[in-house]
Amino acid sequence: MSADSLPQSSVLESAIKLDGELRERAAEMEEARHLPADLAKKMAEAGIFRMVLPSYLGGLELTPKELVETVEALSRANASAGWCAMIASTTAINAAYMEREHAEDVYADPDVITGGVFAPMGRARIEGDGYRVTGRWSWGSGSANCNWLCGGCFIEDGEGLRMGPDGTPENRMMVFPASEAELIDTWHVAGLKGTGSGDIAVKDIYVPKGRTVALSIDEPVAEGALYKFPAFGLLSLGVCAVAMGNARGALDTLIDIVKSKRSPASKKTQAERQIVQSEIAQLEASWRSARAYLMSEIASVWDIALKESQVPVERRADLRLACTHMTRTAADVCREAYELGGGAALFLENELQRRFRDAYAATQHIVTARATYELTGRVTLGLPTNASTI
Repeated sequence: MSADSLPQSSVLESAIKLDGELRERAAEMEEARHLPADLAKKMAEAGIFRMVLPSYLGGLELTPKELVETVEALSRANASAGWCAMIASTTAINAAYMEREHAEDVYADPDVITGGVFAPMGRARIEGDGYRVTGRWSWGSGSANCNWLCGGCFIEDGEGLRMGPDGTPENRMMVFPASEAELIDTWHVAGLKGTGSGDIAVKDIYVPKGRTVALSIDEPVAEGALYKFPAFGLLSLGVCAVAMGNARGALDTLIDIVKSKRSPASKKTQAERQIVQSEIAQLEASWRSARAYLMSEIASVWDIALKESQVPVERRADLRLACTHMTRTAADVCREAYELGGGAALFLENELQRRFRDAYAATQHIVTARATYELTGRVTLGLPTNASTI
């Protein structure tokens, strides 16, 4: 069954059905350092990569809550798989901003996989009705399985860098066939090892203007509340959903461990120790409260998107704050779970070891990094703020 024939409710169900296989193949993914092609194919056929794609392109146009719940479920099993799903699905938001004929070219195959990097690490020189593009981008998660890729570029005209409406250099994402790019194996890391987030490079390729996107200044072509929801908010939701699911997986694993583990000199399980009971309860409270806060902000912003033409910057900032809080709380939960796991958690094959590493890799993403607090804090304090990426 192709993705365009799937009912919306089945995507989360399909993600949950993949749970066992994603757990069983975690070591394989870490060894390979990328998502296996057969798993990527199963996820594509389940519609996981088309969650936010416009319906007129065969997409599912799920709500932000449904996106988060699906990525969370995948990440509860395997954070690297959840991360690849997050990148591919949120990259598809580009289609809502592209000229329809070009979007139809990119998404003609119902099981197409797209990915790329927003950061403007490339240069695009204006040429006719398009751009001549050269660049190299780091953090190209899931690229090995992609049919199309994108990379952010500063725009050059005959006089140098072109300036945008806010006085900063204009940048746009260039969407190009994966066959025109070189994938460079730079992904030798500690966390999220199975995401294949190596470098992407292109040299002197041509990209038509209709296949480019500037999320900060362009208006979406697609209609509907999903495309009034802040685009950078969706990306932030994806990142924190991975962190949230990964932390839930760490808690599940820890609970299983303490229920069966006994100290050498005692017949009691670790779960019967008061200190363990207290620590588990506090971790549960931290995770559940951060998740409830996140879901509350999602519901609030979604309600505005359903009723209004745009979401105010203050509400966008509140959403970003909840995303960062969830991501960093999840890392704290995984650290505590790792410590409670004892000496066994030090070994690479131990799941708590992997959860710990993956959690702190997620905190490094620019949309949930510590600097996000400064950005949202400026909005809270009513200070002048460049809100283009909120």
